Amino acid sequence: MSSGRSAFRLSKPLIGEDGKIYACSEKTLFAFESNGSIAWSLDLDFKCNIGMAPVHGGKGKIYLVAEDRVFKVDFMKMGPSESATQVFFGGGPGKEGAGEIIGLAVSTLSSAVFINVKNRGLFAFMTHGEVLWSAGPVQYQSDYHQGCRKTVTDCYFTSYPVIDQCEANVYISNTQGELYSFSVRSPRFNWIQDFSSFDKVLTITSGNNGRLYVTVSVKALVFALDASSGNVLWQRSIGPLSTVDYAPVVDSNGWISVGSLDGFLYSFSPTGSLHKFSKSDTMDSVIQVSPLLDCSGYAVYISQTKMSGKFIHTIDEYTYVSTMKPESVVFSLMVPATGSIHWSETYPGEFSSLLSKSDLQHFDLDESLVLAFVTAAKTGNTLQCRTTRQKIAASCSQTKPKRPGIYTGNERAILLFLFFESVVLLVLAVLVRFCCTFWRKKKLQGQNLGTFLEKRRSLQLKKKAFDRTITELEQKAAEEAVSGEVIEKLSSLVQERKGVERKLSTTYSLGRDTAGSGSKSLLPVYDAKTRSYSFQGPKKESVTIFHTLSTDTSSGSTETENSWDSEEDKDGSAANTKAKAKAKAPIEADSSSDDGVMMHCRRSPSEPASSSRGFISPLFVEQEGEVVESMSMSSSVLKRRRTLSSTK
Repeated sequence: MSSGRSAFRLSKPLIGEDGKIYACSEKTLFAFESNGSIAWSLDLDFKCNIGMAPVHGGKGKIYLVAEDRVFKVDFMKMGPSESATQVFFGGGPGKEGAGEIIGLAVSTLSSAVFINVKNRGLFAFMTHGEVLWSAGPVQYQSDYHQGCRKTVTDCYFTSYPVIDQCEANVYISNTQGELYSFSVRSPRFNWIQDFSSFDKVLTITSGNNGRLYVTVSVKALVFALDASSGNVLWQRSIGPLSTVDYAPVVDSNGWISVGSLDGFLYSFSPTGSLHKFSKSDTMDSVIQVSPLLDCSGYAVYISQTKMSGKFIHTIDEYTYVSTMKPESVVFSLMVPATGSIHWSETYPGEFSSLLSKSDLQHFDLDESLVLAFVTAAKTGNTLQCRTTRQKIAASCSQTKPKRPGIYTGNERAILLFLFFESVVLLVLAVLVRFCCTFWRKKKLQGQNLGTFLEKRRSLQLKKKAFDRTITELEQKAAEEAVSGEVIEKLSSLVQERKGVERKLSTTYSLGRDTAGSGSKSLLPVYDAKTRSYSFQGPKKESVTIFHTLSTDTSSGSTETENSWDSEEDKDGSAANTKAKAKAKAPIEADSSSDDGVMMHCRRSPSEPASSSRGFISPLFVEQEGEVVESMSMSSSVLKRRRTLSSTK
């Protein structure tokens, strides 16, 4: 697109927040209005790098590269008394430059400038000129190097530094196809991702939404990475691209848009969903230049060039597109997230004729420059414009908060390692508790551990034998009348079992033994003439008491058995009333012996349970709806039972 009278070639343009378009030509920086007229120009004394666009550096400031130097331009200082330009990086007039500058980026939120110098590395400066840090593509840690994995020879950073305003990270790639992540404030690598298996030339685009996009133009692939870890989230194929450094654009909705030579605009959502668009017939059209964001941040301007002929052929993994001369260009404004087209116009047209009559007629115009002026003029745009900070805030709001992680890599290996670690910790905890429980016992200090376990095992076997024998005798006593000798044997077994349980819960305890058993037995009461034996049935929870007279009575011995089975709380009130009446009935003793006198006594509820009176037969005291049984010749403790029992 040339007017025929052009004398100058413009660099890649920058659309400023003020709506002006900034571009260099030779040794002059131009500021154009959106209609194509020149707002002002500034001499730099150094020839601009037309392959690099100026960079926005904050309110009223831009940075640009000219002859291996970085210039800072402050529009607020434009005037006869003060120079608006200064050399920010590199030597001044008459001095050599700092080396070939490959890329330049500015973080306005962090007030930092990043400069990539070939074979020297990445340099970070504060905007007032202070050096923050510098880093090369290789770092050594404990005799192990990171970066340039294949070889360190001729390995250097080759791409533009790309700023992630949300994550405060810097991304850059090297000559071997490795992608690096730095923190804005630190030269240490956050992570390195290797794309050398696809290609060595990468185009990096920050989503400012927790994602980083990498375009491999040769293979026509787009990758979405997690910005904090560098892990690949998804990979998609697109049509062939026009240049190896083709740069996609990401809108405030998080959609990345890429124009292809097959005539389609490929737009992917943050999750990888695809929308394909084409305003005109794709058979003879191509998209050669990168889309541009509109002032709202939600829509993009695209240009689709109609050719007089187009041929597509594929060789192996590569697709080649051959075209004839262009006939026309269709400019469109669309929202990738919805697919709606807000405006469209063909070039040459009304707007293009306006540009051709402006100051732009003195410059060579290509398709990217015309698209920049269309975008700056907000042609056909009905969406509300927003500032750069508002756009970044909208994009950053889509970033999901991440939990801090320690491990990165194979997820399955990490889970197995954590499981093994948990098992080891559990085993160690059990061993520590086991040892502490043992060696806390004083009696174990001078004994062998094997002897202790052997003794404990023998006590457990003895207790089981006692349990079986006592259970058999209790069942026999509950079903039929038994002699006093059997009762005495039962009482003796109960006492021996209690002794075994006491040893297991104290001297030979492992910390989990409890004293006592499920069946609680009462000691016999003996008054030299009569004996009372009592035990509790293990299943029915009843107390059976046998009372036998001494053999020296003249009237002979009588033996009676009275037992009541306790009921649950759901039993009827009539049964409870009947049990209470029986408990209150006087106890009579029938004996012809002068010594065998049976006394009936009752203790006041206010009297302590441990108080004792001289008596022979058992007492029953009603307290809070329950009967407390007391058998005492030596002030035995009264125990509450839900079972009511009496003895004659």
